[in-house]
Amino acid sequence: MTTVALPSAAGLGLARGGVELRQFFRAKEQVIFTFTFPAFILVLLGSIFDEAYPGGVSVGQVFSASMIGAGIVATSFLNLGIGVALDRDDGTLKRLRGTPMPAAAYFVGKVVLVAVASIAEVVLLLAVGMLLFDLSLPTEPRRWFTFAWVFVLGIVSCSLLGIATSSVAKSAQSAAAVTNLPYVGLQFMSGVYIPVSELPDWMITVGALFPIKWAAQGFRSVFLPDSMMVQEAAGSWELGKTALVLGGWCVIGLVLCLLTFRWTNRRAG
Repeated sequence: MTTVALPSAAGLGLARGGVELRQFFRAKEQVIFTFTFPAFILVLLGSIFDEAYPGGVSVGQVFSASMIGAGIVATSFLNLGIGVALDRDDGTLKRLRGTPMPAAAYFVGKVVLVAVASIAEVVLLLAVGMLLFDLSLPTEPRRWFTFAWVFVLGIVSCSLLGIATSSVAKSAQSAAAVTNLPYVGLQFMSGVYIPVSELPDWMITVGALFPIKWAAQGFRSVFLPDSMMVQEAAGSWELGKTALVLGGWCVIGLVLCLLTFRWTNRRAG
């Protein structure tokens, strides 16, 4: 008798990732908002503020580097915060829970979606920064290494927080408000929309508690010259602290997911 090997959880997860990508790109309104909102804000801010820092670094270049951090938060935190709530609201999660597909495959699929969307977002924002604000790509390997770990820790921490936040929303309709309010507010407090040097101390303190500040600062360390580190609140890039905070939020986000994740809405459960 021939034994047929069952698909692995990883294989099912990759297949699920293909489904997630098709569903995502078919939702044109969500795609347009997710990808164009950070780029649109970058164009506005970079066009309004035309000052230059010592060394010839323009405000547009600073915004370009910072918005890459904000962009991957949009593709991870916002995307999953709203998407998982929608899957719960329309019964997708309940149906998947009742199939032989392991739960891990669902989350692998979401990881595939976030990874692809985040890479596309970074490419778009880099293109805007290079074309409009003369942002330069780094040539040093160490900067690309920094880019890689900030990117990975940023999307992992924000994805987990997005999944956890999806459980706060009572429905898919309320998920957008629940996720967009902290996302927009923290961009102001984290030096994304306004240079850190212009922020009051209390905003800097609040912003430093959350991942977006550290992701944006990490990307500034990649795409801006080291002379710009004096413009940061601590006068340095603080890469060690960036890794520690983003890594810590990965752990916190995982714990929150384990404690709060629901397969059905409260009213249905």
